[in-house]
Amino acid sequence: MNKKANDHFSLYWNIAFTLLLLLLGLGAGYIFVTSIAARTYVQEINQQLYGDVAKHIVKETQPIKHGQPDTAATHDIMHSMMVINPSLEVYLLDTTGKIIDYVVPYSKVKLDRVDLKPIRTFLASTTPNLILGNDPKQPGEENIFSTAPIYENEQLSGYAYVILASETRNSITSALSMHYILNLGGRLFYLILAAALLIGLLAFWRLTRNLRQIISVVKRFQEGDYDARISERDQGSLAILGNTFNEMAEKVTESIEQLKSVDRLRQELIGNVSHDLRTPLAIMQGYIETLQMKEDQITPEERKKYLQTVMDSSEKLSRLIAQLFEYSKLEAQQIVPQKEPFPIQELCQDIVFKYQVLAQEKDITLSWDAPRDLPMVFADIGLVERVLQNLLDNALRHTPVGGQVSIQLKNTSNGVCIMVADTGPGIPEAQQAHIFERYRQLETKKAAGSGLGLAIVKKILDIHQATIHVRNREQSGAEFWFQLPMAVG
Repeated sequence: MNKKANDHFSLYWNIAFTLLLLLLGLGAGYIFVTSIAARTYVQEINQQLYGDVAKHIVKETQPIKHGQPDTAATHDIMHSMMVINPSLEVYLLDTTGKIIDYVVPYSKVKLDRVDLKPIRTFLASTTPNLILGNDPKQPGEENIFSTAPIYENEQLSGYAYVILASETRNSITSALSMHYILNLGGRLFYLILAAALLIGLLAFWRLTRNLRQIISVVKRFQEGDYDARISERDQGSLAILGNTFNEMAEKVTESIEQLKSVDRLRQELIGNVSHDLRTPLAIMQGYIETLQMKEDQITPEERKKYLQTVMDSSEKLSRLIAQLFEYSKLEAQQIVPQKEPFPIQELCQDIVFKYQVLAQEKDITLSWDAPRDLPMVFADIGLVERVLQNLLDNALRHTPVGGQVSIQLKNTSNGVCIMVADTGPGIPEAQQAHIFERYRQLETKKAAGSGLGLAIVKKILDIHQATIHVRNREQSGAEFWFQLPMAVG
């Protein structure tokens, strides 16, 4: 029971572990995205708050006179503004973006030119969007800025360019922002992680309930409960899987029943064949022992009779063994019919001629009848001959002395119908559906043999895509008939 429980829950815990890893990944992504969003948010606020700084510088003084920076006047106001906000870095640019003057604390300026495209975008913008420009102290980096055009005699002579967040301020802000994000985001993360994990586990428990039910049914089927099926209630959203298993289980059950049937028939074969083999062997052994024990007391006529009985039993044993080999090859599909056109009436005439002696010995009238315009049939002549021989053997064996056996050929729209009829006791209707089964003997006093003759007939006709039929005659006896296709061309 513990093993079953482990099997049932292993999938659930694998899914739960996968969900946990997914949530951890989402949490890390959340912190990363949140940190970027927070930094952008702070930059946008600063740009909105201090976006007019450059305009005030230009308004309070004339930074550029006669095309040259007015160093004395501008530095005083620049320093005053930087005292109020030490994070400011003030630059004067000419109309091409070249830095012509600056007031920057601590670090050195590493760029001699600023890209004018963000400046023009800033000046043309009417909405509070975040716009980043070159940071002259950090090549390759962008920063928030304020800018204003400088006019001299109504002609553009340059730009006031103010970096609103210095390198030092950025590092401090980033550290504080990260601390804030980790402090707040960490708490939210663990809270959301716990809630999401709990909800996810409950959801997966519900979603996998049907799957656990299906696994339980499959386990029962595996352990031998072949009636186990997945009900519609247990299928849930896995209806396709449940129906597929049920169909597979039906096929497996049918196969098992077929194997059981084959095993029963095999046991019948062993019983029937052992009996049929034992009978001629016992007769042969008995007469041979008699010949050995009474060698000097047996007359020549008796010796001849005994030897003939041994010979008859030997021939019967040989026929039985030949039937067993023939049927086994047919059942294993090792015999492939070699079909060809041939006149079926000539084949019937030859077979009747061969069986006349046997029929006369039993005082049975053997005849055949066929129309003159009968077409040729398309089949394996050797296998069809075997069918007719087995049907005649069966008819002669069950026909009493003075009876009749006949072969009748009829032309039909689809081919030629061959019928073998006798005047024997007939076949009980309850047995007619089983006489072509393997090793099934007719339950009459006249029955003898292994019951393979009619089974061989059915197998041969099966590989010809033909069907053998049987019925009782109105007066007495039985009729067997089948149809072969006519040859084309």
